[in-house]
Amino acid sequence: MPTERQRRVAELLRAEISVILLKQVRDPGIHGLVTLTGVKVSPDLAYAQVYVSVLGDDEAAASSFDALRRAAPYIRALLRDRLDLRRVPELTFNMDDTPARAQRVEEIIRSLRKQREAEEKTDDDLAHDPGLNR
Repeated sequence: MPTERQRRVAELLRAEISVILLKQVRDPGIHGLVTLTGVKVSPDLAYAQVYVSVLGDDEAAASSFDALRRAAPYIRALLRDRLDLRRVPELTFNMDDTPARAQRVEEIIRSLRKQREAEEKTDDDLAHDPGLNR
């Protein structure tokens, strides 16, 4: 369970990294829409796991992810100048697959709903068939 300080530092990092990615990182490897979905900071505040989601195909996501990993030292240096922290955490970028999992769950639910509707329609057709009510 993260402490209040960890949560505050994580939120501060998320906000500042978002601005940096939007305004200062100009890597041609970043394709599609990159969204920071969260930051988790270690208890000693020395390390930060930055979770990102990339909108686009798998190739664009992989390219963007590699570019973010390459840019991590540069982003950390910018954070050092922008933040009033004794020690800026080491940044590790991780892909957040939550949106993809949520989409997959929605597809499964949609499929089950269609299957149930088809079964109900079949049951209704059988109940109303005069040939079966003899």
